[in-house]
Formats: sequence, structure tokens, C-alpha cells
Amino acid sequence: MRDVIVIGAGGGGPVVAKELAARGLDVLVLEAGPRHDRPREQWSSYENDANNPLTGYLRWGPTDRSRPAWFREWAQNSFVWQLSGVGGTTQHFYGNYPRAYPGVFRGYDKPDRDAYDVEHRFPFTYGEMVPYFEWVEATAPVMTAAMGTKEQVFFRGCETLDLPVQTTKTTYGPSYRPQENAVLQPGGNAGRTSDPNLLTHPDATGCTFCGYCFQGCMRPVGAPRNQFAKRSTDNSYVPMALTADVWAPHGRPVELLTDAYVTRIHTESKNGVEVATGVTWRDNASGDEQREDARVVVMAGGCTENPRLWFNSGLPNPNDWVGRGYTDHFFDWVVGSFDEYTGNPKGVGSAARLDFPPYGGLENVGLPPALNGFATALSDSGIRGEYTNGRGPTGPWDGPAGRLMGPELKDLVAGGLDRLLSVLVITDDDVERDNRVVPSALPADENGPIPKISFPHRERTRRTTRNREFMARKAAELLRGAGARQVYRIDWAPLLLHVQSSMRMGESEHNSVLDSNAESRAVKRLFVADNSALANSLGGPNPTLTTQALATRTAEKIFQGYFGGDPWVASESPVVSTDPRISTRLGELGL
Repeated sequence: MRDVIVIGAGGGGPVVAKELAARGLDVLVLEAGPRHDRPREQWSSYENDANNPLTGYLRWGPTDRSRPAWFREWAQNSFVWQLSGVGGTTQHFYGNYPRAYPGVFRGYDKPDRDAYDVEHRFPFTYGEMVPYFEWVEATAPVMTAAMGTKEQVFFRGCETLDLPVQTTKTTYGPSYRPQENAVLQPGGNAGRTSDPNLLTHPDATGCTFCGYCFQGCMRPVGAPRNQFAKRSTDNSYVPMALTADVWAPHGRPVELLTDAYVTRIHTESKNGVEVATGVTWRDNASGDEQREDARVVVMAGGCTENPRLWFNSGLPNPNDWVGRGYTDHFFDWVVGSFDEYTGNPKGVGSAARLDFPPYGGLENVGLPPALNGFATALSDSGIRGEYTNGRGPTGPWDGPAGRLMGPELKDLVAGGLDRLLSVLVITDDDVERDNRVVPSALPADENGPIPKISFPHRERTRRTTRNREFMARKAAELLRGAGARQVYRIDWAPLLLHVQSSMRMGESEHNSVLDSNAESRAVKRLFVADNSALANSLGGPNPTLTTQALATRTAEKIFQGYFGGDPWVASESPVVSTDPRISTRLGELGL
């Protein structure tokens, strides 16, 4: 019998695995998708090769790319962008690690207290989370983002909004700043040249400004895996988990199995209490099934797969909140065209932000050509300009919102991507009971009944809609202030990328799945450690840091509650994921 089984090697699972393995526990991680252990051989910078949701190497599907991607049912016009494989969706994230706003936690008593989703707060205070934020920030490590021309233009616009520069990691009010992100600062030749012959490790370290963050990070060339620039978990927490015996005094390396799709969680009734006892997983290649037992099971398969696995396992759902409360950040995209060079697709993908609690925030996002085309065409309002259907909202942007076509599109791209500046609107979204994951009535796949993601009410809550409109207007004002000659709002269709809360923890047993330790209220020894455990949408900040801080806290609670251990976050110093001892062991393992 294992000590702990972790289901999923995405943004949260490897955190729990690494922390418990460092304390000497026997940890098995089961990942449904592939393990890209030789990315320079297995990956490329071709956008379709990476990002095609059906055939790309970064998709929701098995290792064998000749086989179909795994299917979900969407009950509305939307797209859920989630990746399988070691690293999960962090493989294509931009490494942005802002902390959640304090207003989403219990005990917040500032004047804007009631402007947040007050019915769905975290069941503990922001102050209790701070040591776990700091632990992850040191481990990843999180650094102030490297700056380039696009950030300079973004900040020029911020200066016209009469907001202060933020100088703390905690966001106390409206402000702007460089991103705090998990991307290693450029060193040596990195950031100083585009000559590939000069951008090899160790002459170049950290971010090489290639601009292809979304295709998975495999640079600098020649660097050990744990020193690739972007700190997706396949580059940070997974290498630490696999080498826990060399950097932790009592460490024991994690066993990682990929192409191992968990199809059932097993439980037993003990003294009238349902208790998790193990899992059954299916080998994607052979179809063979195997059972593994453990003292603790941790679900970290994501906001869609966790509810699916719960339902397919027949686990109890006494308050009917499993799968409910599915939130995202109700994105929008506002783009400005300039007469000057902006360097929009160059360097760190997103290195500047503006926060405006309690509404949400803005990020400068640079994209390579195909993704940029996708972003400016993904409209909920259809075509704008002389071809418009008239649906798009109007405001401090040019004409009604919508995607560009004809002469307007030609004018927008005439100067190339290097004369654009793109701003992503990130909205604080209310937890809504009816936004949920349920079993689909469509035929099951080889792993059982498939999930259906349902947002039955097309309109968001009044507060969520207000938040998005407020931040879209701030984005337009920012771009005008920066000198944009034209500003267009795209009015993005639902792109579900920052998703949270489908297995939420909460203050009340009536509207949450997990207690304050992230343990299931209905099944003991069963924990959740990914975005689905988040109590709400954090006020709008990107979720990865909060998820990983919460997963660190959850690991500590597991160690204390079921293995008789002592807490460590308040008494130890974290090991940084770039530690040379990890690099050496990875080389010995051929990784």
C-alpha cells in the first residue's frame, strides 16, 4: 500500500507530491497524458504543431498523437483550453504569479468588503496564506519579470490613469507594476542577442526572449531541465519530486506513471464514514487496468476531470455541489495599433500588469502570429466596422466591439505585430451554482462517461458583467494614454482558460465540497489540490500561485493529520527548484 496517490501532474499535483516526498512518504503520481522528457526532440516552435487542440503536442489527449483527443461536451459556444501531460496546462501558461486579492478571504474588513463575492470566501484569512505564498515564491522561484519595449509602452499608458506603482507582493488597491512571474531572469547573452549560436547554456541563462512561451519552454538550449526559463511544473516541481532523495534530508523520490488514466476512486465505509482507499487506472496504450491502494488519495486532474471522476466513481454528493460553481475570469481582449515600434511579440509573454480590485486586472500579452490572429478573431459580437451586425458594445474604443474584417483588419496588421499592443482583461467572476460539470448523455469513451460543461445562463451575474465592462474601459483608456492611434475591443467569446472552483472549499458545508484543509467533506482521506479547490476566482489574479500555495498547505495538513508529522512552512527554508543537486541527479537519470 502506498502512502499517497496523486491523480494528475499539472499545476497542483506535483506540488503535493514534491512536498510529501521530501518528508519521506511513498508517493505515486498518475498522469493521464504524456511525459515530454526530451522536449527539444519532441517539441517545436510551430504554433499548429503545438497548439492544435486535436493533434498538437499540447492538447487534451494521450501520448500517441495519431489517436484522437479526449472529448468533452460543451453545452454552449465556448472552448475549454486544458492540456494533459506532465506539467498540465502550465506547459503553455505565461508564468504569471500574482497573489490573490485579500478581499476574497475570510476576515477581510476593508471598506470594499462587500464588493467581492461575499457568499463564497476562502474559509481562512489572507494572513494565514501568506507563508504559503512565500514558500512557493521562493521554490519556483518567482521573480520580477524582465522588461522590454512592450512593457515600456504599457506602463506609459498606466501613468496616464493616475494610479500608483505597486511595490508590494500583496495588492492593496488599484496600482500597476511589472509582473511577478515564474520565469528566470535573463543572464549572460540571454536578452542581449537573437543569434542562436550565442544562446546556449551556460553562456545564456534564463529567458532568451524567444517569444514562444505558449508552445512550452525548452530554452536555453543545453540547460538542465530544472533550469529551463519558464517554471511550468514540468520544469520546477516535477524535477524536484523525482529527485527528492538528493535535496531533502529524509526525501524519497516520487514514482511517476504517465498515460495512466484514473477511472475510479475506491472507498470503504469505516464506522459509518466513507474513506478513500485507492484508485483504478487504465494504461492508454494497452487498455489494461490496474488497482493501487493508498492511505490518502489526492485529486489534481483539473476543474473538469475531478467532477467527472467523482461521478464515475459513484462517490457521495450530499449537498449536490460536486462540479458546481465553475468559474473563469470572463476574459476580454483590447488591442491598440501604434505608429511606433512596440515589440509586442518579443520577450516574456506577459511582463506587465495593472490591478484594480475588486474588479479584476489587465495584462499586457504578447503572442506569436497565429495565436494573435486567433485572439483578435474570437468575438462574441461577430464582425464589427462597416460589416457589423450592431451587437457589439460601444465605449472608449473605435466603433462597436467585434472582430475586424476587410480594410480595418488590413490597417491593423499593416505595420506587423511589432506595432500592436494587446491587453487581456481578467475579471473577478462570481461563483454561480448552475455553472457546472455533469456526466454527459453522449456515448462514453474508453475511460468512462465523458463530462459536460454547462453554463445554462448565457448572461453572467450583474457584478461579473460590471467588472468586465469596467476593466475593458480601463484597457481602452490605457491604450489611448500610451499613444494608440486606434483601439479595438474584441468582446471575447467564452474562452475557459483560467478556470476554478468546481470542487470548491468553503466556509459553509451547504455550498462547498471541501473543508478548510481541502479534504472532502463526504469522503475522508480524499483531498483536492488544483484550481478546482479554490473557493472563488481570487478577485481576478491568475490562479497558479494561489493553487500551488494552497496545495503546499494541503500537503502540510495531510502530513500532520494522517502521518503524524509536524508543520514545516513556518520553520524551514524552502529549496529552490534550480538547485544544482537537482540538475546533477536529472543528468544521472537521463532527463
